[in-house]
This record gives sequence, C-alpha cells and structure tokens, in this order.
Amino acid sequence: MSRYRRYDGGDPLAPPVDLAEALDAIGQDVMAGYSPERAMQEFLRRGGQGQTGLDDLARRVAEKRRELLARHNLDGTLQEVRELLDKAVLEERKQLARDVTMDDGDRAFREMQLEGLPPSTAAAVSELSSYDWQSQEAREAYEQIKDLLGREVLDQRFAGMKQALEGATEEDRAAINEMLSDLNELLEKHRLGDDTDEDFREFMDRHGDFFPEDPQTIDELMDALAARSAAAQRMLNSMTAEQRAELMQLSQQAFGSPELMEQLSRMDDNLRALRPGEDWGGSEEFGGDQGLGLGDGTGVLQDVADLDALAEQLSQSYGGARMDDVDLDLLARQLGDDAAVDARTLAELEKALRESGYLKRGSDGELRLSPKAMRELGRALLRDVATRLSSRQGQRDVREAGAAGERSGASRAWEFGDTEPWDVPRTIGNAVRRTSGERGRPSGPGVRIHIDDVEVQETEARTQAAVALLVDTSFSMAMDGRWVPMKRTALALHQLIRSRFRGDDLQLISFGRAARTMEIEELTALDARWDKGTNLHHALLLANRHFRKHPNAQPVLLIVTDGEPTSHLEPHGEVYFDYPPHPLTIAYAVRELDNAGRLGAQVTFFRLGEDPGLARFVDSMAKRVDGRVVAPELDDLGAAVVGSYLGSRAPSSGAANYRDWFGGRGYWVG
Repeated sequence: MSRYRRYDGGDPLAPPVDLAEALDAIGQDVMAGYSPERAMQEFLRRGGQGQTGLDDLARRVAEKRRELLARHNLDGTLQEVRELLDKAVLEERKQLARDVTMDDGDRAFREMQLEGLPPSTAAAVSELSSYDWQSQEAREAYEQIKDLLGREVLDQRFAGMKQALEGATEEDRAAINEMLSDLNELLEKHRLGDDTDEDFREFMDRHGDFFPEDPQTIDELMDALAARSAAAQRMLNSMTAEQRAELMQLSQQAFGSPELMEQLSRMDDNLRALRPGEDWGGSEEFGGDQGLGLGDGTGVLQDVADLDALAEQLSQSYGGARMDDVDLDLLARQLGDDAAVDARTLAELEKALRESGYLKRGSDGELRLSPKAMRELGRALLRDVATRLSSRQGQRDVREAGAAGERSGASRAWEFGDTEPWDVPRTIGNAVRRTSGERGRPSGPGVRIHIDDVEVQETEARTQAAVALLVDTSFSMAMDGRWVPMKRTALALHQLIRSRFRGDDLQLISFGRAARTMEIEELTALDARWDKGTNLHHALLLANRHFRKHPNAQPVLLIVTDGEPTSHLEPHGEVYFDYPPHPLTIAYAVRELDNAGRLGAQVTFFRLGEDPGLARFVDSMAKRVDGRVVAPELDDLGAAVVGSYLGSRAPSSGAANYRDWFGGRGYWVG
C-alpha cells in the first residue's frame, strides 16, 4: 500500500550546497582568529551567495513578534461583553417604554435598576444575573454574554472551542464538563504515578474529539495542554490589574455555571505541577488597537512563545547548538515554507561540512581545519593569486606554469607524458625528410606530420630551492589590518610549493618580539599578537639555519614586514626590546642578513605601509645583498610573494617580468 504526504524538501532542482564558498569563508574567519567552530557558525549566520542566513531568519522572527504586540490589545473580550450588555440594556429600556400594560411602579423600579448599574462591566453583568428580563431580545443578548464567556474561557485552554461551541446545547456543555472531570482525574493519577497506558487510551476513546492534535501519549497530551494553559496565564499577567479583576469576575458567569471555572482551575493546577518548566510567570506589553478575545489572545501569546523559541534556536548561541535543533515545522508555521527550506539548506550545509572531512576534532575536543580543508583553501587562494598574475601585462598564468627549468638548446624525440614544448623546426624537418623519402607516394601540397616526427625541447634539470618565508607578527600587523593578508600569502605559497614544486623545502618563520618556526596549520590558526617587538634578527637566524640544512639548494629569502627591527636576541638567549630601534638591534639584523647573502640567498623584502623609516631601512638592507624591495597593496601581497618565488625559480627572467603586476597600486623599489 502506497502512502503519500506533502513534499517539503524545497526545490528538487536546486543545486547542492556550495561547500567551496563555505570553506573559503570559514578559512578567512579562521585566519582572522576565529575558531573553526565559530567560523562555521558565523558563515551559517551570514549565509552565502543567494542563500539566506540565520541572521536574516532571526530578523524576520523578531519583526513578526514586534508586529503581533504592536497590532493587538487584550480588551477584545471585555469589549464584546460591553457591546452585548449595552444591547441588552437598550432593548430592555425600549420594552419598558412601549409596554403600556406594565404597572408604573414596576416600570419605575426596573428603570432605576438599569440606571443604577455600576460602571464596571463585570459588576453590571453580575448584578443583572437575577434580573427578570421583559424583552426577549434583551434576554437573548444577556445569555449571549454567558455563552461568549464560556466559549472564550474554554478557547483559552482548548484552541478552536470558541467556534466549535457556537450555539452549543446543554448536552454539549454537559459533555465538556464530563471531559474536564475525566481529564483532571487522569492528570491527578499521573501526578501520583498510578495511571496506565490503558487509562490514557480509554480517555482518548471517550473524548478524543476535543483534541484535534491527536496526542499519542499522555506526555504529548500534557505538553499541548500545558503550553496553552501557560500562554493563558501569561495573557492574564499581561493585563492591567483592573482588566484581570473584571475578567476573573466575568468568568464566573461562563455558561452560567461556576463549576466550569472550578474544573479549569483544577486543570491549571495539575498542569502547573506536571510541567513546572513552562513559562507561567511571563508577560508581554501589547500596544495596538485591535482587540483580542481570551482565546485569540492566548493564541497570540503562544505564537510569541513559539517565536521566542525559534529566536533561541536560530541564535545557535548555547552550548552544543546544531542546526538540527531548529524546529522546521514551527518555522514554516510562523514564517512560511520558504523560511523552512532556507533553514533546511543551512542544516544540510552544516552536516556536509562536518561529514566532508574539512573539519576534524582534535584531542582537546576542539574543531580544526583538516589537512584536506587546508589544501582546498590553499588551492582557492592560489587560484586567486593566479588570476592576479595572469591579469598583469605580459605575465603567464601560474596555473599553466610548468616545472621544467631552462632550455638547453637540444631536442629529443617525443615520448608519452612529455610536457615540454615542441621543437617546431626539427619536427617539420623530420616530416619533410620522411615524406620525401617515401617511394611511390603521390606528390601533393603540404606536409603531413606523424607522431614519430615530433621532437621536444630539452630543458635543464631545475635547481632545488630552500625557501624561508619570514612573516611579521607584531601588533602593528593586526592593528593595521595586515594579519589576514599575511596568512593568505603564506598559505598560497605553501600550496604552490607542496603541489607544483615538491622538491623545494619551505620554512615558515613568524617574528614578533621573538621568532619561531611553525607549520602552516599553526600559522593559519594563529591569533593576533599584541606584544610589541619586531625581531628580524631572530627570524634571520632561523632562516640561515634552514639554508644550512640544505647546502645543495638555492636559498630564497622572502621577508614580509611593516616595521623596523625593535628587538633582538642577546648572546645568552634573552630578548632585548627598545623603541626607537637600538643601534645594536639594527647591527644584529644586518649581520644575519649578510650571512644569508654569503649563503647565496636571493632576498626580497615586501614592505607594508608608508613609514619612511621602514622604507630607508629596507632599501639599505636590500642593497647590501643585491636584493629587491616590493611595496604592494595588501590584496596584491600574495601575488607579489608568489611571483618573487617563481622569479627565483627562473633566474634569467629577472625582476623586470614583475614590474607591471601592481598597476599603480604598488611598485618595485629596487
């Protein structure tokens, strides 16, 4: 037997969730100092391109909540009762005026009773409970008050009762009293732990028509009743003291039977004891002009409670929060199906991120970017660098850069898998000689090239490089917004070397008050440092140690900094700091740079900022070792560093190849 239900999965033709966009955004936040967990939550809050985020959904929830409270007030039932009371009194006065058979004394007494009614609606209704109405229309209007109050107080606890009981008979009211009595007995047995599943089934068999929610267990029944009952209490709490007093007095007139209120009060007490976690003491401030009856007001308070629950779920600000916590059915009821589809997409994105292997949980329980995520992020950054490089005049696209070295001038026959360029003259010459030597071949225009004719240009084996990237991690880098571009640069270079130049050895060295080597994962997750100090001396010591470990490799020294050296290592290992820079600090940095020059290092300084003192220092340092200075804009830093590295891999290309990279936004100094 086939079963069908309403499809609620969103657009079946919609593209899958975009993990690349999410990973890039998460990576940027991680490099800015966020934990991967927080970075993922921030992306879910912001959303992606064409994807609504949690913040937008939360904004819509807050707007609806404000709209509900600003549109309504809680005088609806009192207004309806007052209108019916005025109608009853008016019809009675009309009858007294036109009834010529009535005793004048009796007429005067009745008119005095009507004239002397108290201004309080509840007191007036109570006082007229024993009045002998002469007008049939007046009597019916007064009975409507009792009927309205009965339906309203029931609608407070059982949604839909106001409409369902319109025109109810005495039998209907008796059935309600019987249901309430049985319900209270069931709840009280449950409080004592004496109830059974059979008790619940018997109750539902007898009174299930009163519960369209169709609860399957007594807990589901209590949850629904307690949520509505607590909302009714919050509505009373939201009224003024005068409104509360009038409604409590009027409620005694419900159906003309005080027993109804006794049963409802008994039910409220049971539910309060069974569900103490409900909000029984809250209140709201209504400021609109659209009156709400007791039932509708309770419904609005339930909506407000639902919206508050959604706001908490969408905030994801509590421990262990997950997108699966968001109640999609509740969100669809309050904001529509589109909102639920947006939330479901975010949940699928979160699940995909957690299950894709991009995030891994360390031994301390914290999420981290996995090596797979680092590779993906590095590839994305390298693509961005490649785009910037290929957009410069006369520059080749890094994505097409081969791993071969300089051409040797010789050629050889092509073999499967060769990526070297063809030697076109020799290839055509081979084809001509082959075709001219073939006997019996008819002559004709053109030369046909066979695969055996192809020769490729031989290249010299490229030299292995030992690369040291020194990145400034002093407080000014974070203060001036250079922290993330520095990390992006390091990750792009790391990805290029690991993927295209595997024979090269990259050492990442951070230098603030002191220097240290670190892996790319550590540098990527490094929080902003606020310690003063720029210890270039220590960083150069570590770089030279790296070069000495690779005596057969070409040393390549890349230094990214935004400040002059202000600290150095003393011979006993302590860090010395002074500002302005102490002459000894400068001398130590110069000595280690000279050592790098003697090791044959190709040196490039990347100067960030416009500080004249830094410019003079960097220029003089670069001249000592025949190095170069680049002053790029922040968003071109990655292209500048990668381009300088590629230049070191093809020395004959020289610095001139990179002069036009910056398009006026940065420039080569030397």
